[in-house]
Amino acid sequence: MPDLDPAPGAYDPAPAALDPADGEPLPLGVGLAPTGHPAVDAGLARLEALDGVPTEAHVAVYEDVHQRLTDTLAALDRE
Repeated sequence: MPDLDPAPGAYDPAPAALDPADGEPLPLGVGLAPTGHPAVDAGLARLEALDGVPTEAHVAVYEDVHQRLTDTLAALDRE
């Protein structure tokens, strides 16, 4: 059977912490540094707004941010 343990240093996300009072997810507190590119920073702001939001609400935002970043990269290729 293959070894399924992650490689040393691999990303190993911790389970989301829940507020004991209401069972809602607690913010992760991960800061996002601005890039200086308005379109990219707008996408990062959308991701930052997900902090503390239940994960089932994340998919639509991830898809939107992915599309925005894809469009931004395509525009750079046309320049």
